[in-house]
Amino acid sequence: MSIPKEPRQLMINLMYLVLTALLALNVSAEVMNAFFSLDKGLKNSRSIVERNNEQLLQGINKQADAYKNPNNEKYRENAKKAMQIAADFSAYIDAVRDTLFQVAKGPSKDDPSIPKDIRNKDVTTRIFINEGMGFRIQDRIEKTRAELLALADDNAAVASALPLVLDSLPANTKMNSWAEFKFKQMPVAAVFPILGKIQSDAKNSATAVLNYCAEKVGGTEIKFDAFQPAISAEKSYVISGDRYAADVFLSAYSTQADNISINVGGSSLAIKDGVARYEVGTSGVGERSYNVSINVKNPLTGELKNYSKEFKYEVGQRSVAVSLDKMNVFYIGVDNPISVSAAGVSSNDVKVVGSGGGISISPNGGGKYTVRVTNPGDATLTVSGGGASQTFNYRVKRIPDPTPLLGAQHRSKAMGNGEFKAQSGIAAVLENFDFEAKCEVVGFEATYLKKRQDPSPEIPNAGPRFNEKVLSFVRAAGPGDQYFFDNIKARCPGDAQPRNLGGLAFKIR
Repeated sequence: MSIPKEPRQLMINLMYLVLTALLALNVSAEVMNAFFSLDKGLKNSRSIVERNNEQLLQGINKQADAYKNPNNEKYRENAKKAMQIAADFSAYIDAVRDTLFQVAKGPSKDDPSIPKDIRNKDVTTRIFINEGMGFRIQDRIEKTRAELLALADDNAAVASALPLVLDSLPANTKMNSWAEFKFKQMPVAAVFPILGKIQSDAKNSATAVLNYCAEKVGGTEIKFDAFQPAISAEKSYVISGDRYAADVFLSAYSTQADNISINVGGSSLAIKDGVARYEVGTSGVGERSYNVSINVKNPLTGELKNYSKEFKYEVGQRSVAVSLDKMNVFYIGVDNPISVSAAGVSSNDVKVVGSGGGISISPNGGGKYTVRVTNPGDATLTVSGGGASQTFNYRVKRIPDPTPLLGAQHRSKAMGNGEFKAQSGIAAVLENFDFEAKCEVVGFEATYLKKRQDPSPEIPNAGPRFNEKVLSFVRAAGPGDQYFFDNIKARCPGDAQPRNLGGLAFKIR
């Protein structure tokens, strides 16, 4: 009999041996019931092992998903098969337990989980020896053990750790087989924990295989999949006279990969934590380039691979630029977006100051700003940073006059009777204006000239929509009638007073 290494398994075996020895005595009913207590304890132990096995499988799946390769996929599948083999074996033994429970006259009155005929030895001898159930279990154990070992590449260390094994018969026994030694003349009560222990051995054997698969998935290769030379430069644009500096490194670098070499322009660079620093002086202006060559040796296979790439940078003079994102004018009452850049200077070090036109400036990040102005005239922007400074002049204007339209789309013209009656007011529309701004009509005067009659008195109308008086005239429109909308006034963003937009005239067809 092999000696298990785990304390829990050793304890279970010792309890099993003690209880088996008690069978030679005239044991009481309480001792008989103790067999079933042991069986329940084994069942609880199996539940713990099953949960641990599920966690092991989850870890294997996670590792195999993170590092996809044929080796990891193989042992992921082996781990799944080991779980299934153990589950199938346990289900087979459960069927044997059910058969024995029914043959032992079914559930007892006091405890339905225990059969009635728990002392019967002839029943177990008939089922397991005469009818061959014990020998079939013996064959199933040998087959299951072989299948599990195959999933662990028949590893000797795993084989010695598998508790699912046919124990050697004692030297002084009169039994001729493992099946007879385990089941012949054994009371029903004793067989249940025997079967439970066999199930526990199968679950623990699956654990040994899962541990083997986890080691294969977690430690068979270097932990990165692809290589790409990369740099991290302090500046992407260098001013003449400054020095260009960049960190050169292997992307997706693993701490296990300590055997790499980095070469730039034919010169080897010192490496620290997978990163080499490349630094060179600059002069003149224009584009510069350099080649990076990285050699990587796989510590497991000894294979050497090279990865090379060319990198470029620009050397230029200091300068400052301001770009108005809309047009070369600041408008009152709206957000004026601008972009500011200073070559060779970080956007965080650039300062923008404005004056005139009631100007105010709000930074938006990344060299973007919003300018607001309140007074027509001139305004200036002063941009500084990195030792450079430059001033820019701009005009400040009101938003251009909007166009008055009937119903936001009709200009002065002849209009059909039905179309005219469908209108509900006057709109002020900013045409071809790039900013988000809206002008509102604050009022106008309407005159109705019916065909062959004198014009009506001027009707004042507050707001953009027709009031009831004007609306009644509109609804009375007929062919030949004329309508005049004069003194249309609107207020745009930034306006202190409404502006006069003129008038509209329509003749009804």
